[in-house]
Amino acid sequence: MHHLIPLPVAVPLLGAALLVATGRHLPRIAAEITGFVFSGGTAALALVLLLNSAPPMVEWVGGWLPVDGESVGILVVGDGPALGMAALASLLTLAALAYSWRYFDEPPRDRTGSFTALMLVFQGAMCGFAVAGDLFNAFVFFELMSVVAYALTGYRIDEAKAVQGALTFGIVNSLGAYGLLTGIALLYARTGELAMAKIGRGLDAAAGQGGPDALVLASFVLVLTGLLVKAAAVPFHFWLPDAHAVAPTPVCMLLSGVMVELGAYGVWRVYGTVFAGPGGIPAADLTRALVTLGALTAATGAVMCWYQRHIKRLLAYSTVAHTGLFLIGLGVLTPEGDDGVALYLLGHAGVKAALFACAGVLLDRFGSVDEHALHGRARGQLRATAVMFAVGALGLAGLPPFGTALGKSIAEEAVGGPLTVVYVAASAITAGAVLRVTARVFLGLGPRPEDAEYETSGSDEEPETPGLLRRIPDTMTTVPAVLLAAALAVGVAPGFGALAARSVNEAGSGGAHASAHWTLPGVLLGVASTALALALAGLAVSRPSWVAAPDWAAPLRRLQSGHVGDYVAWLLVGATVLGALTLPGILGS
Repeated sequence: MHHLIPLPVAVPLLGAALLVATGRHLPRIAAEITGFVFSGGTAALALVLLLNSAPPMVEWVGGWLPVDGESVGILVVGDGPALGMAALASLLTLAALAYSWRYFDEPPRDRTGSFTALMLVFQGAMCGFAVAGDLFNAFVFFELMSVVAYALTGYRIDEAKAVQGALTFGIVNSLGAYGLLTGIALLYARTGELAMAKIGRGLDAAAGQGGPDALVLASFVLVLTGLLVKAAAVPFHFWLPDAHAVAPTPVCMLLSGVMVELGAYGVWRVYGTVFAGPGGIPAADLTRALVTLGALTAATGAVMCWYQRHIKRLLAYSTVAHTGLFLIGLGVLTPEGDDGVALYLLGHAGVKAALFACAGVLLDRFGSVDEHALHGRARGQLRATAVMFAVGALGLAGLPPFGTALGKSIAEEAVGGPLTVVYVAASAITAGAVLRVTARVFLGLGPRPEDAEYETSGSDEEPETPGLLRRIPDTMTTVPAVLLAAALAVGVAPGFGALAARSVNEAGSGGAHASAHWTLPGVLLGVASTALALALAGLAVSRPSWVAAPDWAAPLRRLQSGHVGDYVAWLLVGATVLGALTLPGILGS
């Protein structure tokens, strides 16, 4: 079975190559069916491998096995977390392709199948990053994933703002990738190894009795900077709202549903394999860094989410806020925290992808994603979309029995203390913002908001279909319904939580097992965050002034300037802060 691990990478890339070679000679429906077959086959293969991932598997691609402990081969790993992320990426790509069936304007003849081919390359790159067992090949797939994401974000190249959003995305993420590559070079200079496990052992051997030094700190900061840029952690997050505002809806489903989560997964994988030993970064330093950045990310994302009227930007900032919660859970470095984040991540992927799919329905039906301009326009229409938007909001809030609620419950128990308040507040505020949109747009509740000056309103957007839709295709309602059902299944499927916990802990802590189940405090906190979200939404609808950004929030809004130079400066600030948070332990050693 381990010989099949490279196939979730190779199959979609083969499908993309086939479409590039023959796409201009194929009718559009044939190109889309081809993409669907290759993506679905990859998803099925990833699931089969995932079900057979105990005990964890490894494979040297092409049979380049180590000789006397040395190898130039490419190592891929087949444990639960790696194959779980590959399966998640594949299933969401399949969902995005199903959602986009006959979706865009008919492309020119010579571009038939280009969108589907790019989506397949994106899928293969995400699977490659998930299963990569050495840092350099993780970087290669990291870059391939990024480059394709830039192209997909700016797919509507005739629109200036799409090109600008893709350019900002590309510059910021490329700088993060350069940092990652430089960190890998430093690690190679120290250990002469690229396989993650061998780098970890090399750092431990090189440290001796002295502990980590400045080179280890520099490599750690550079590698984590690249991964945190991809995860959209504050202050590396500025590219995300700008990209989501212009990217096609199926692409947004993947960016927020799995690509950002892969950044958090990369942090977990790299620290646990490379830097967790005595020659790496002390656990207390990583906890201080991730919990600090996580809390800042959750707070910033929640506040900015609340004050958005551009619905796709609102959902993007919600992703930022939940990324902060993932980082906090990972930062406490306990099996329970890892289990909670894994389940939270799975539930969030389904909920967030479904919400973006529903936002796409609004865009293609009314030509707008402006909460104010859409006030009451969907009343009596789009009933299924309205229900799914509300259900997705409840999933974000952590209402039991959603998978988000189960993951949130376990993570809250792991972090404990005041950090529990961060989980409840961030979940409630982001869900309250989505519920506010539901009440205003689909029910027409509350007075019509005043059309005040706002830099990113989302009004007068071009639909992504040939024209405004009079009837919503079944695929555009079925896909989000299935995604929400999957997010619910994470929380209610018997034994799923325990299975996920066992898989994560076998990969992360040598087989230590932590229980993952519902607890009364977790359920009560989930109900409390949902009640708070409903209260916030009610206040916002009845008192529109609650949504007007106060003076103290103005600096946060100004930071999202749209100028790529500002974002680059904040990336450098973030790397410096990450180093400062990690430095005390290095000095102490």
